[in-house]
Amino acid sequence: MDIHKEIDTRGLNCPLPILKAKKALADMDSGELLKVLATDSGSLRDFQAFAKQTGNELVEQQTVGEEFIHVLRRR
Repeated sequence: MDIHKEIDTRGLNCPLPILKAKKALADMDSGELLKVLATDSGSLRDFQAFAKQTGNELVEQQTVGEEFIHVLRRR
């Protein structure tokens, strides 16, 4: 997977991971991939809802230990 941008939101709680992802996606081209690292367990459902609301594709979600990894494709 060719990640174009990665942001680290570890230690931040809702809604900050979503807000930072939204800002990062705004600076990206259509089709590019954004990887978000988070520690907020609520981010799993938050990013699912965010993708549905914005039309960006949630390509992948992983839980690695106490971290959550989200990969979004810019619409």
